[in-house]
Amino acid sequence: MFDRSFLLTFNFFMALVIAGERSGVGKTTVTLTLLASLCQRSRQVQSFKVGPDYIDPMFHQHVTGRPSRNLDPVLTSEEYIKQCFTYHSDSSEYAVVEGVMGLFDGVTPPQPLNFLRRGANDFASTAHIARLLNLPVVLVIDCSRLSGSVAAIAHGYCSFDQEIKIAGLVLNRVGSDRHLSLLKDALEPLQLPILGVLRREENITIPDRHLGLVPTAELPQLQALIDRLAHLGNTCFDWERLLPLLRTRGQINSKFKIQNSKLEVSPSCPPFSIRIAVARDRAFNFYYQDNLDLLQQLGAELVFWSPLEDAGLPQDVQGMYFGGGFPEVFAQQLAQNSTTRDAVKTAILSGMPTIAECGGLMYLCEEIVDFEEKSWSMVGVLPTKAVMGGRLTLGYRRAVAVQDNLLVRTGTTVYGHEFHRSRLIPTPNSPLFQTYRYDCEESTGYEGWNLLPSLHASYIHQHWGDSLDIPKRFLEKCCVFKLTEKSCTP
Repeated sequence: MFDRSFLLTFNFFMALVIAGERSGVGKTTVTLTLLASLCQRSRQVQSFKVGPDYIDPMFHQHVTGRPSRNLDPVLTSEEYIKQCFTYHSDSSEYAVVEGVMGLFDGVTPPQPLNFLRRGANDFASTAHIARLLNLPVVLVIDCSRLSGSVAAIAHGYCSFDQEIKIAGLVLNRVGSDRHLSLLKDALEPLQLPILGVLRREENITIPDRHLGLVPTAELPQLQALIDRLAHLGNTCFDWERLLPLLRTRGQINSKFKIQNSKLEVSPSCPPFSIRIAVARDRAFNFYYQDNLDLLQQLGAELVFWSPLEDAGLPQDVQGMYFGGGFPEVFAQQLAQNSTTRDAVKTAILSGMPTIAECGGLMYLCEEIVDFEEKSWSMVGVLPTKAVMGGRLTLGYRRAVAVQDNLLVRTGTTVYGHEFHRSRLIPTPNSPLFQTYRYDCEESTGYEGWNLLPSLHASYIHQHWGDSLDIPKRFLEKCCVFKLTEKSCTP
């Protein structure tokens, strides 16, 4: 029997974690449907995403108008997650956390942790975040190939870990009234609330490609899709039960301050005078919002621009930040914009501090060789080619700096995430890091180019939320560059 007493035991916030019994069950669709319906009712909603995802948060932000926040204890820390969640939930009426993979799917931490009572592979899972924040979970089940067995799945997930409180189920991809009746009959003995029923919808599909969903900027019909989801959400959820679980209990005036944020630079170069050119368009859009916030909170002015569309760099900038994305999809257009490529190369060679992550790294290579084996000229700062292929490099990394570089000193350990289908030919002969799998001492090789002291180019995506020294060091280098009067003014 379902125990409702847990509703009285939650912490100061009430929010829902949307979890799946496995990957591909429709967590993102359910989350977007919830968000769209709430926002259509003029509600303020804060969304979160478990794990190192970039694209799902883009969809969240498109719906809510608020940046979605990543909750990842590998890239940050448990304490940072609690502070981040509390701070951002405090300013909204409702909060929704979209999970990652299956509810209990995580990674093995480098050393045993006391809370991992269910095994060593629960760290950074949706269940871990639900326990950490003491939040109820809604379990999404793909019912397309189920009838009576749905009860065994639900019962198993409810009983596997007594600290995880399943508030109810969302039955997804239900085929017919008869199918729904079979599912309800099977679930009835559990007395577990069915909080939503989504039928099979042929006209609600978000296209994907080699690294997941196609980003929002490339979907001209996205708003029409969101409108359909909002309409669906108005009828498919049990709002009487859902709304009390989603509503935050904020107004605690929580603070999310940067500690020791003073930059160690000359008073003649105050941090608020530093302008950072941040590449953001269809080719480059993989950024953790917290990273951008940290740069701004440290005093930098962010100037967003497009390597695809703009004829050069923004005026009077002292640093550049190229995030990840899909430069291989837009390689021809990037190649044709030779004026901008030349401006970027000139700025880097002049010593302008530059961060290039994954897709940004590829843009700085001599060429990108796409999936059709066509070669396209890129910036040409790095003496290598980025060659697309079928092999996916995926996973958390522990990276140890082998040399002093723009962001960290020799011997510093950082944690990041790799997710790409390209490889560099040749590999770097002066790397930034020696890398290891997060969960063991197995080396994955060497990573990143340390070609210039002002350039940090690597496949590894980093979240700076618990590593404030990184953006501080970057901005300090930008201040030094400004003082040498080498600012790029096209």
